[in-house]
Amino acid sequence: MNSLRIFLLFALFSVSLSHEPFNSHLLPRPLILEYPHESSEEIRLQCTSWRFGVEANNLGPWKTIPLECAEYVRDYMTGRAYEIDLERVANESAIYARNVELGADGNDVWVFDVDETLLSNLPYYVEHGYGLAPQKFAELLLEGYLEVFDEMEFSKWVEKARAPAIMSSLKLFEEIQSLGFKTFLLTGRHEGHRSVTVDNLINAGFQNWDKLILRGPDDHGKQATVYKSERRSEMVKEGYRVVGNSGDQWSDILGSEMSLRSFKLPNPMYYIP
Repeated sequence: MNSLRIFLLFALFSVSLSHEPFNSHLLPRPLILEYPHESSEEIRLQCTSWRFGVEANNLGPWKTIPLECAEYVRDYMTGRAYEIDLERVANESAIYARNVELGADGNDVWVFDVDETLLSNLPYYVEHGYGLAPQKFAELLLEGYLEVFDEMEFSKWVEKARAPAIMSSLKLFEEIQSLGFKTFLLTGRHEGHRSVTVDNLINAGFQNWDKLILRGPDDHGKQATVYKSERRSEMVKEGYRVVGNSGDQWSDILGSEMSLRSFKLPNPMYYIP
């Protein structure tokens, strides 16, 4: 088994299946694969470069994490580097927010995404393979085991309402509210999960948001960029000014009626167009 040089691939996600129509709001699908040996330093440098391309939106639409970056992404997501990056985004967001001159009508809005922006779903990925020792993944692979994303299983996780807060985002959220912004939560989750999403947010410490917007029946199949642009357009038509926007996907912040300033949280795990 050692001669196979098998490494962990955590959260190798695919946003499409070759035998299915593309559905942009399906959550990612982790796989377990094998990749050829390279020096660990070369892999680290290549994966650092790849992650930079992801966060700068320099890559074309990508379906999977590069095979050689499995352990790199795992270590990043569970280590101090991810926390530092989250904290930096939150700190810069707060600096900007403190210097915004709000209108007297109370219609200045800050939009927040939910998953991997306010709430973290890492505990779900842990339970479904993320965090297992590389030897265990090797055993599973040799036995022909291949875990793919299970929408029903993820739905069960969502319904537990146990996703923890991203603490730097919770601190930012509270400061944004104290400054006088309205807070609108714009998520790719569906209306059927409204109640559990509200419970989860409250349990994680988020309180008193002004709107929680989820996908309705007419939004099924829409790319996230289209769906979220439409919802921001509705805000503007209602007289609101979208002054700030926080999200982990570029599709959270790009499109029409973009905010005056947007802040991208790190997420090298998956890409949603």
